[in-house]
Amino acid sequence: METILILVPKTTNRLRYTFDLVLHRLLGLSYRFTTDVHSFIQTTGPGFVYGVKAVEGFPFFKATHLLFEREIVSQEIKPFDFGGVKVIFPVYDRSSLLPFDLFAASFFLVSRYEEYLPFSPDRYGRFEATSSCLHTMGMLQKPLVNIWSRHLARILQIHFAGLECRFPTYHFQPTYDIDAAWAYLHKGPFRSLGATFRDLLNHDFKEIRTRWRVLHKKQADPFDTFKLQLELQKKYRLRPIYFILFAEYGLNDKNTPVRNPHFRQLIKILADYAPVGIHPSFGSFLNKPKLRSEIHSLAAVLNREITKSRQHFLRLSLPATYHHLIDLDITDDYTMGYASQPGFRAGIATSFPFYDLDHDLPTNLEIHPITLMDGTLRDYLALDHEKALQTAFQLCREVKEVGGTFTTLWHNETLSNEKRWKGWVELYEEIIRFATETNVS
Repeated sequence: METILILVPKTTNRLRYTFDLVLHRLLGLSYRFTTDVHSFIQTTGPGFVYGVKAVEGFPFFKATHLLFEREIVSQEIKPFDFGGVKVIFPVYDRSSLLPFDLFAASFFLVSRYEEYLPFSPDRYGRFEATSSCLHTMGMLQKPLVNIWSRHLARILQIHFAGLECRFPTYHFQPTYDIDAAWAYLHKGPFRSLGATFRDLLNHDFKEIRTRWRVLHKKQADPFDTFKLQLELQKKYRLRPIYFILFAEYGLNDKNTPVRNPHFRQLIKILADYAPVGIHPSFGSFLNKPKLRSEIHSLAAVLNREITKSRQHFLRLSLPATYHHLIDLDITDDYTMGYASQPGFRAGIATSFPFYDLDHDLPTNLEIHPITLMDGTLRDYLALDHEKALQTAFQLCREVKEVGGTFTTLWHNETLSNEKRWKGWVELYEEIIRFATETNVS
């Protein structure tokens, strides 16, 4: 594979990170930088200029300042239409092969630059989808970085005959959050009694009757859908990832008590069939000692290291959340998505290393964007089954077209087929069926 020589004004960590992502990860190309114009002109292989001034006879991509800065400052992104999608970071130079700085635009989205700038958080302290530039542009459901990289590939192949790009291949990654392993079982006598009194006050006698039947083994616990999950894994040859809420009881942390032997046995069974990661509790948000305790407790149950994580409630505060995960030896995080909207929070459908803007350095923490969550469709968007399927299928098509990873976030509760989740087993299997097909239809 020929190495592309790239003339740049100077090399920076941002520059190296972005070109590694776009050229190497997304296009499968080898490259190297030079700042020496004379040696660049003498090259006999493929080469292009990324900077402020063109060099006669070589492809030129006009650069903005973003990849050559170290500060975090407000950016003027100025979206406009190009190639059937929106682009940002326009450049004004007729000799540039693109009317926008594709590399700066990609870095801006993937680094989550806008989340380091002042914003109004939601009630859980989260950066909201409606605050994002992608939502404002109507592009949150498009993996723009992947799309832009494909456009760049076409330009390079026109200028360099025989240049072969190796694009990523499509992959479906189902994941599950276990916020509450059981609805009624194994909660302990005090929590069961407290829930019963609450139902009495609310005159919810149907709930009391269901709880009594489940606790007396006359009815299956509705959240116990793990056998169904294993059947789906076998039927469609899936390799899901489980994220377990393994924390002390709290206002928004209501899983089974961590010392319950049935819960511990369930976790071990799940780990026999799929990778298991930590689902850091609501109470551990920005609380590193508590997070450390939860990770170590789950690791002790499985007698293995925990390296995968997804934040409960998708609570993410950059860069603090990722700093804590890195310090605690987490290597892969699956939080990058919005609760309120499906799509591509970082504008990309492929995993990428977290870039620490605070320290202006790339890290070894791999970020795996999530595309679609059950609660987004049902609770935030209130979609009926037909519209939920249409949304899921369209997002999956977008991912298939660029060879990305279609990552779904589901809960065991969703597969109960009861109450607000009535009919969602069939809906989920339809999504799986579509996601596991290799065509893009």
